[in-house]
This record gives sequence, C-alpha cells and structure tokens, in this order.
Amino acid sequence: MWQRGAVTATAPLDVDLALLGGGGAASLVLAALDRHGVRDLRIAVVDPVRRRGQDRTWAFWGHPGSDLDPLLSASWQRVEVATPARRRVLDLTPLRYAMLRSGPVYDRAAEAERRLGAVRIAAPAEMVTDDGTRVVVRTGGGPTVRAGWVLDSRPRPPARPGRTTWLQHFRGWWLESDRPAFDPARAVLMDFRTPQPPRGVSFGYVLPVSDRYALVEYTEFSPGLLTDAGYDEALAGYRDLLGLDPAGLRVREVENGVIPMTDAPFPARPTPRVVRLGTAGGATRPSTGFTFSAMYRQADQVARAIAAGRPPVPAAAYPRRHRWMDAVALRALDRGGVGGPEFFDRLFDRNPAERVLRFLDGTTSPAEEVAVMNSTRLLPMIAATVGDAAQRVRDRLRPTRPVPAIPPAVLGSAGTAPDAAALPD
Repeated sequence: MWQRGAVTATAPLDVDLALLGGGGAASLVLAALDRHGVRDLRIAVVDPVRRRGQDRTWAFWGHPGSDLDPLLSASWQRVEVATPARRRVLDLTPLRYAMLRSGPVYDRAAEAERRLGAVRIAAPAEMVTDDGTRVVVRTGGGPTVRAGWVLDSRPRPPARPGRTTWLQHFRGWWLESDRPAFDPARAVLMDFRTPQPPRGVSFGYVLPVSDRYALVEYTEFSPGLLTDAGYDEALAGYRDLLGLDPAGLRVREVENGVIPMTDAPFPARPTPRVVRLGTAGGATRPSTGFTFSAMYRQADQVARAIAAGRPPVPAAAYPRRHRWMDAVALRALDRGGVGGPEFFDRLFDRNPAERVLRFLDGTTSPAEEVAVMNSTRLLPMIAATVGDAAQRVRDRLRPTRPVPAIPPAVLGSAGTAPDAAALPD
C-alpha cells in the first residue's frame, strides 16, 4: 500500500508513473488522467517550477463541445487570411478557432494532481536510467524516483541534424483600446501583408477577446531570430497596417516564443519505458510549428491507455507521410522554390478551409492530401522532392553529423503561436 506523505531527499520514492516537466504537456496529461477516472496510480511530478498564471497562450482549431470549452478565452467560427493581393474571410464550420490561455490549464492540472494524489518534487530531473523494467530518475536536491514508466516533456534537441532547420519566432502584444477597435466575431489567422524577410516568411495575426482587447502578434518562419528592437519595430508596423491608433492603445502584456521547424527526428520513445511528449516527442508540426492539438491527443491517448491497463504510449503525433511532406515543403520554402504567402494563399484558395486546417493538424486522409498537394505549384515541389530524396541518400552514405547547438531561446522560452507555445513541456 503506497502512502503519501513527506518525501525526503534521502528516501527513494517508488511510483507507477513519473512526469518529468510540469508545463503544458504534463498539465494536459494530469487533466486527462483525472477525466478518464484513473485512480490508485502512484504518480510523481518532477519539475523545479510550479506553473501558474498566464505565461503562454495556445490558439487551435477543433470541434466545439470538448472538455476545453469552459477554459477558453475566446473562439471564432470565422477567420481572415490576407495577402497583398486580397483578403478573404473563411467559414470554418464544422470547426472553430479557439484561444486558450495557460492559467486555466494549470489550475485544472493542479486540481487533477490533488485528486490523483500525485507527489510533486520541486527539483530538476538530472539523470534518467532505464533498465527495461524500471526507470530510475535522479533529481537535483530531491529524492531519487523509481518509476514503472516515465513521461518526459522536457525540451530536448533532435536525435540528428535536419536537412532543413528553421525557427518559428514571434512576439505578441496584448492591446487594450480606449474605443472599439477589434471585431470579436472574427480572428485574423494569417496576414501576409507584413514585409517579407529576405529568406523566410512573415505574417501577423489578431485574436480578439472583445472589441477593445486583443492579442496582436508578429511571426516569422526563418533560420534566425530578430533583436528585441526588431520584433517591436515589426509589431509597431503591423499595428499601423491594421489602422490602430497608438495614442489610444495600451500594451497590457507581452508574449514571446521560439519553436523549431525542422525535419530532424525527435524520438518519441528513446528507451523502453521512457516516453517523450510535447515538442520533445514530435508534437510540433515541422512545416508550421503547430503543436497544441497533437499534444492534447497525446495526453488523451496516454490516459486512455492507462485506464485500460495498457502501457502509456501514444500513437505517433503525425503520420510518416506527413513528416515527409513537411520535409519537402520546408525544403521548397528554404530554397526559394515557393514563397510563403503564395503557398498558403493557394492552399486556402483551392481547398475548403476545414480541409486545410485538418491537413495542418495531421488528421486528413491520403485522398485529401492529394487534393492539398495539387493546390501547390507542381515544378518547385517536384524539385524539392528530388532534392530531399538525394539528401536522404547522402545522409545514409556519410557519417552522422553532430547536432548543432539550439539557441537557448528555443529551449526555454514561452509564448504564443498560432497553435503552440514555444516548446511545450
């Protein structure tokens, strides 16, 4: 019989499940375990920080009526996609676009943690050893944890370098206006009227909570980061492009983030009893940076498996064919074969919005994917496909290259993105 109580740094702690990291991915797992009625499971959460409040924002699409509905800050049935040539308003039915701030997610996870009787260890996990039957987690200043399974959502570099590596990096201002300035019935999903970088893609977007309060954000897909002044200049330019009067605006909060966009592999199961979740487990879509929906699916699959007495191993975040398509798309964008605004404009122009969004989420059928691929310019994508295949052959013939260092901002920043916080953990 396992009894909760004080845990000392010298007494080992035996549990059935250990969560390494206590951010978005772990919070969703705790909530899912509680939702699916899992009880009598010995759980430890190993994280040096207890997450509270609004440190990031997720925006995602899905069907109304999920368990997340009570936590949402806002949702929209209609969204706008804009290019220099035109602005179109899309009806997402039967889906909707929704915004979720981190505070309610952390609060729900804290309540689930209490109901599950989990033990929280406020220390970093420094060494993880898996012998195939148990996993030993040595912590910095806390007790050693012996677990049947470990779910690890801490940021991790890829197993090897990618053939293409970009970053999605962004800054957002929560703006409060003295007078009505936003349309609360419609979000701006992607606005490509922003100045485009020499190598990469940029866009702005607007997530209104009311007619006087909204998140306005500038995002780039590119190989490198901007300076603080660069992000502020880009945001000010986008604010002016929207026709917002700075004299009547106040910046209430600032959110920043960096997300990897790479075809490099992130092994979801590095050892027999260690499972990685979030970006570390492949939940980030390489070609777009979208993460939240896959992270939510992972949490739900883990909880369902445990409730049914199965190992807590979720399915792959995205089908293999999607990872291949992402690699080709990244290569085409990186080599200049296609332009970002043109690429996304053609997708939304030649497909129902609902199909495009499900494709970006990795939930379309092969037949739908053929229709989406036919929306792109054929010759540049063929060239990117051939180049990707040739690079794969070269990678097999030459020794493994060292994984390049990932900027510290990518490994630790938080923020908001069209479907993701920076490296959810």
